[in-house]
Amino acid sequence: MPLRRLSDLTWEEIRALDRTRAVGILPIGAIEAHGPHLPLDTDVTIAEAMAEAGGRRLAALGLEAWLLPPLCYTPAGFAAAFPGTIGIEPGVLAALVVEIATGLNRAGVGALALANSHFDPTHLDALHTAADAIHERALMTVAFPDLTRRPWGSRLGDEFRSGACHAGRYEGSILLARTPDRVRSDVMRGLEPNPVSLSEAIRDGATSFRQAGGARAYFGAPAEATAEEGAETIETLGSILAEALALVVDWDELGGLRGGMA
Repeated sequence: MPLRRLSDLTWEEIRALDRTRAVGILPIGAIEAHGPHLPLDTDVTIAEAMAEAGGRRLAALGLEAWLLPPLCYTPAGFAAAFPGTIGIEPGVLAALVVEIATGLNRAGVGALALANSHFDPTHLDALHTAADAIHERALMTVAFPDLTRRPWGSRLGDEFRSGACHAGRYEGSILLARTPDRVRSDVMRGLEPNPVSLSEAIRDGATSFRQAGGARAYFGAPAEATAEEGAETIETLGSILAEALALVVDWDELGGLRGGMA
């Protein structure tokens, strides 16, 4: 079964598909500052890579996996002071995700997987609020592997686990693997490491990148990024997404994934 891009299909083609085992996969990112070396849509690029890698795994099991167009505009308060960042209110994001689920429900889709790569606290809260509302309205089953929570984040390398991972080695590696021509490699190789843990700074009350110690909107070690590491990380993200779905649906095809969970 191929991974299908929803926007490439016609309505009659969708009508003809077997939707009894269909899952919509929604990439979610942000338009915000990612240092002087990565593009503003870095989170969107990573979310799409995660969604595609997870979708391929689900499609290989014979499921109808539909890759949805990404959500690019989300709460992005930590980067608000940097030119180019575009943020929205968290309630707008939550309502939009619920409306997307409502549309998929009308099409007969029974599950939604959220491939998220943006970790602003208000953004994550909005996604959890949306997932709860979708469940309460009995629209469909939702899989949302929050990478800031266990067990998922523990699988993403030392830099990610440290919390110093915004536009650093973790994200830079994925961009080098995914869209290397969009990385300012000369700039990236000259950046000094910034080992400040953004996650710890948030717990200590920081509300912006600058307050957290990221004057140039990056944390971690950008110069250490490699395309090889990025390719491996994309596959790990895909596994996480597929396994998260396997934990919340009863489809027989996903039994092997459920059994593979640690």
